[in-house]
Amino acid sequence: MPRFTDKTVVITGASRGIGAAIARRFAAEGASVLLAANEPSVADAAARIAAEGGRTASFVADITDPAQVAALYDEAERQFGKVDISIQNAGVITIARIEDMTEAEWDKVLAVNTKGVFLCCQEAIRRIRRHGRGGRLINTASGQARQGFVFTPHYAASKFGVVGVTQSLAKEVAKEGITVNAFCPGIIDTDMWAYNDAAWGKLLGDYKPGELMAEWVRGIPMGRAGSGEDVAGLVAFLASDDAAYITGQTINVDGGLIMS
Repeated sequence: MPRFTDKTVVITGASRGIGAAIARRFAAEGASVLLAANEPSVADAAARIAAEGGRTASFVADITDPAQVAALYDEAERQFGKVDISIQNAGVITIARIEDMTEAEWDKVLAVNTKGVFLCCQEAIRRIRRHGRGGRLINTASGQARQGFVFTPHYAASKFGVVGVTQSLAKEVAKEGITVNAFCPGIIDTDMWAYNDAAWGKLLGDYKPGELMAEWVRGIPMGRAGSGEDVAGLVAFLASDDAAYITGQTINVDGGLIMS
């Protein structure tokens, strides 16, 4: 029997990449899934899953706006009756030398990656408390929540912040049967990493497209970049009953790139 037949899952940043892969995994395991993103193409991602038999809906929202976050969870309840699992996955990155980085870049990355996670967790907890049966919150951090890298101090700060939010909330809601965990993706083959390869490659040396990422992948013990499906497997476990006694944890999913 699919593990999530009676569960409703909200996933932000779900129009593509890791978020879309997570949505496919939950739908395949029987969940009702609301895919959210700040771009209209999220409707296409939901439609593709629905065409394969999944029960989905989509919603466009800016997760840095509390009113839009509340509307997102209102839509989940309207479509599917309740919220059981919330995956805070939306994220952005920019890459620049410290002398070139703008205050606007800093503010945007912290707003989406850290404030957005907080606002969605806050609203999800309100909704999960209504039915009193517990639930799961799972937050996307990063390998840069373990170790910051050059030209991205704002991104590292935002992802270290996700770990702090995760631990704090986990302690606050543990006795209500709500677990709060995070995961740290490494080099995952997504649009974001295509940007990373180009932007870091330009600043770190005369790299042609794909060369820097290939160099970094050679340093992964498993010898390959990860896929969205690799990440989705961990997230589905953390959302399952098998993970009921796991909370406040941040787990690397990176092929052994960072071992801590």
